[in-house]
Amino acid sequence: MASLSEVYLILLFVSSAICTDTMMKYDTIVIGLGAAGTTAASALAKAGKRVLALEAQDRIGGRVQTVPFGDGVVELGAEWIHGTEPSVVYDSAIDNNVMVLPQDIYLNVYKSDGTPGNSELINELVDYALEMTSNITGPARPLGLYLTDKLNEYIKERHPELVHDREFLSEFLSIMDLIVDNLESSNDWYDVSTLTNYRELGGHQHMSWHRHGYKTFFDILLNTYENGPGWPTLDIKLNKEVKLIKWPRDSSGDVEVTCADGSVFTADNVIVTVSLGVLKERKTSLFEPSLPAGKIKAINVIPIGVMNKIMLKFDKLDLPSGNFYGFLWKSEDKARVCPEDGWTTKIFGASTPLSNTNVLTLWTSGIHGLLVEAMPSDVVMKKSMELIRRFMGKVADIPEPTGILMSKWFSNPYTRGSYTYDNLVVTDYPDARATLEAPLRDSTGALKVLFAGEATNSNHFSTVHGASETGLREAKRILPNSKL
Repeated sequence: MASLSEVYLILLFVSSAICTDTMMKYDTIVIGLGAAGTTAASALAKAGKRVLALEAQDRIGGRVQTVPFGDGVVELGAEWIHGTEPSVVYDSAIDNNVMVLPQDIYLNVYKSDGTPGNSELINELVDYALEMTSNITGPARPLGLYLTDKLNEYIKERHPELVHDREFLSEFLSIMDLIVDNLESSNDWYDVSTLTNYRELGGHQHMSWHRHGYKTFFDILLNTYENGPGWPTLDIKLNKEVKLIKWPRDSSGDVEVTCADGSVFTADNVIVTVSLGVLKERKTSLFEPSLPAGKIKAINVIPIGVMNKIMLKFDKLDLPSGNFYGFLWKSEDKARVCPEDGWTTKIFGASTPLSNTNVLTLWTSGIHGLLVEAMPSDVVMKKSMELIRRFMGKVADIPEPTGILMSKWFSNPYTRGSYTYDNLVVTDYPDARATLEAPLRDSTGALKVLFAGEATNSNHFSTVHGASETGLREAKRILPNSKL
């Protein structure tokens, strides 16, 4: 048994360690280690700044989450590099000799009676509709109405034999709605605005990290890829939920960050990279003094939606060739689905990741994705298998799954959603994202609270490259004369 003097020495050592940990002054504190936070922290540390990165979760990545599953890895969050010209994400892979592969998203379509659909026609119409979403001019309209009009015009011109096929048109518009919802994380395509500043990058839109996993991007940023040494001036602390950010608005001085465990850290400034969903929930409690009214308004009006995945693994999976399988519901079959299983009719299809040979992914979005988050995994697995076999049971012998993974981006208190989009409300506030981006300064004009994350990117929101761009943007704001 330790003596009283030994106990005293132990307590003194622990107390000293805590004080040393929390009393250290940093140049910058970065809150959140998703793509934006990791980029900002790494860029500043690479420039020699003393940086503390605080992450509430037990892992780095934010809404990027690579997980071992099946005979490889899967992505519970971001799946692809969307565009290559120019892309900070794609460039990081190429510069480090990491091979990334284009993934074909051609839909092999099956109907709800198990028969093959007209895949060539469906893909032609989907491609046309997505092409029509670029560079739309005129006043804001619901995207669903706009695309319905465009598709009707296109079908009248190119496929006049379908003009009076009301059943096919209804079935196709339903799956097109779901495809848009998955791209936007919206509840339905009537909630999405035609008026947006979002711009695609050039190049292939679905580049996969395949068996490397998206986590490789973070290894590269942190200089730990292939056993790299990291950044010596970057301190990373996981499981550190931030509860309060005190910043000097009417004076000068340090920013003080208090965590849920009581630890307190100080720095010249702080970069807040938490998701918009977290800002919506904590905007009035996280900052002292309070955020300006304009920034609170921006947080309120910019929408963040939900896009989730259901991933099933099998001992062996032998499917028809291709990576994507579209589910085209026949109207009479959909009408017979019981209400509690209605969410299954809102899954546009399934896909096989390039990182695996025995995993099948189902895609959910919006309020239906929220519903699935709350369901027991065994129920989701059972109903998912019924869905898959309904559509594909006649063309493939699909065995019982041996495991399931479900993303839960809204239930996660540190994300509260998947990514942002532009709806009809935010189009009335065209400067909302720029307002959200704007830093807070003290009475001398010094930078104190900076904001990054995909929601603050006016042109590339909803993407990993967009988030990473904002992290670099804020690092450059702090070090305007540095070659970051």
